Amino acid sequence: YEINTSLLPFLQIKKQQQDVMGFLSANKIEFEECDIAANEDNRKWMRENVPEEARPAAGNPLPPQIFNQDIYCGVGTVFLSRFRELNVCSAQSGIKD
Repeated sequence: YEINTSLLPFLQIKKQQQDVMGFLSANKIEFEECDIAANEDNRKWMRENVPEEARPAAGNPLPPQIFNQDIYCGVGTVFLSRFRELNVCSAQSGIKD
């Protein structure tokens, strides 16, 4: 049994994308998936619109990057953590959507 370690980053990205899309779907939040692998315009737009403070020290930002129209919401795992915290805070304070 051998693991090709060159595939690990790809598999991690794919898992994060699935987690984000699953979370949005489960919470009935409409979203549009933009494929940056097959569409150079999408890739260019994402790279240009990720804020400087959210960019990696080296290389380009990797998916999943979350946007609400032109507003940057974060990278997949950070976005999910913040959204879950917000939902917990709202539930604890009795705030409803």
